[in-house]
Amino acid sequence: MRELSYGCPSVLRMALDLISLLPEPWQAALTPFLDRERVAALGEFVEREYADQTVYPPVDDLFAAYRLCAPEQVRVLLLGQDPYHGPGQAHGLCFSVRAGTRVPPSLRNVFKEMAADVGSAMPTSGELTGWGEQGVLLLNAVLTVRGGKPGSHANKGWEEFTDATIRAVNAFDHRVVYLLWGSYARKKAALVTNPNHVVLEAGHPSPMNPKGFLGTRPFSATNKALTDAGLPEIQWDLTTV
Repeated sequence: MRELSYGCPSVLRMALDLISLLPEPWQAALTPFLDRERVAALGEFVEREYADQTVYPPVDDLFAAYRLCAPEQVRVLLLGQDPYHGPGQAHGLCFSVRAGTRVPPSLRNVFKEMAADVGSAMPTSGELTGWGEQGVLLLNAVLTVRGGKPGSHANKGWEEFTDATIRAVNAFDHRVVYLLWGSYARKKAALVTNPNHVVLEAGHPSPMNPKGFLGTRPFSATNKALTDAGLPEIQWDLTTV
């Protein structure tokens, strides 16, 4: 298999085998729901894009959400659409940006609702790693994007890959709360058929949708669904984790 350098001539990488890049527990969980030929075609597309274009997130962060929480640790699945497309923003977790990066408007609304809902302080950082470490799978439906071109990697195969993730989580015996914000994410509710799980839908937190998200209280509702199943709450306040 040929080697490629992704944006840096001094760093060589093997052509992308997406399944092998996943942590082993996730490989086992997702494989029954994936078509290997279609995943191989997606890997070829993603490989070319990283080689020829500016693509976010960095390839090392591609499966950051999966690395943060093993399948048995997932208590919440929060679904975004595709990564941020600006420099230094996307790092493999939906809605999240690296510490030190300006908090995007949608995430500011998430924090505003969180403060109103559970009384948390307003975070100064937009990095959501602390949620992922508690079992919140911060999943985008599309895991890569060209710089400056939102939606540019839609309909290339990522949706089937992440739908397989949703189906794999749906098969878990323990309760998982699905947070589906916005019309795109809400369409995925049809994939959640296990009665153990809870789906909480709301509008997208974008400032363009001022009445669809604010006031929906998703954070306290998530914690109630978890405690009803005998599971620990998520500590949403990122200033204390």
